[in-house]
Amino acid sequence: MIEIAGISRSFGERRVLDEVSFRVAGGRMTGFVGGNGAGKTTTMRIILGVLAADAGTVSLDGAPLTPGDRARFGYMPEERGLYPKMKVLEQLVYLGRLHGMSASAAKASASGLVERLGLGERANDPLESLSLGNQQRAQIAAALVHEPTALVLDEPFSGLDPMAVEVVLGVLRDFAAQGAPVLFSSHQLDIVERLCDDVVVIGGGRILAQGSREELRAAHAGRSYEIELAGAGADAGWVREQPGVEVVHLDGGYARFEADTDASAQSVLTRAVNGGDPALSHVRRFAPVTPTLAQIFKEVVR
Repeated sequence: MIEIAGISRSFGERRVLDEVSFRVAGGRMTGFVGGNGAGKTTTMRIILGVLAADAGTVSLDGAPLTPGDRARFGYMPEERGLYPKMKVLEQLVYLGRLHGMSASAAKASASGLVERLGLGERANDPLESLSLGNQQRAQIAAALVHEPTALVLDEPFSGLDPMAVEVVLGVLRDFAAQGAPVLFSSHQLDIVERLCDDVVVIGGGRILAQGSREELRAAHAGRSYEIELAGAGADAGWVREQPGVEVVHLDGGYARFEADTDASAQSVLTRAVNGGDPALSHVRRFAPVTPTLAQIFKEVVR
């Protein structure tokens, strides 16, 4: 587990991180989201030792993070940092060797990643000849080639088409399944929601929300419900008449509503089941409305 505790950092008079604290658990994918200038990249650079914190600590499994620990991390910066004129496979092997791998181990790891990430046909091409999306795949391979103990990735899905996103998702899931902590930032909230076990939201240099996907959804769900009736006479207009209920969307047999109490919500279901004519309509679906990560993000960054 990587633990960030009370990290603060200023550039001149501008405070960019203000007592930032969160954990990246082993074997779990943690999404780090926030707007431009929120503090994501600065936090990641402090974790990797690229920048020093003004205050606070970063630890690994309860012990202070050392240069040796950081050398075993995999890091992908938002800015591409590979050699443009060097061949893809040759470059990955070189990076593996820099991390202390034997020549055979580095080649095996590099070759496997090139194939998994769909770069097999371009393995002997110079990096600069690849499309931006394929360069991004090569950058991800560079973060993984030395079989790191943890991953810190800054915008790993930038520039990837939907098919490439699926390939990268599979590689990252497999890596996390081995027990390593994985932290990545992304502006693509739909991908974060699909991939991540845990989510950390940062804004203005402060942590605004954090927890598992389920915890965040439950915390921000409120009492919003939806009911869908099916049948020839399906009409949910009567939901407006229920006490303690405010309808926010109505479309034939479908209604989305806010309830002042759980009992008010259940009264809607009770009437739908017991108060209607089964020959005309029946309840197809009744459930609380779970907010998306995008909706939660908009709520907490206001």
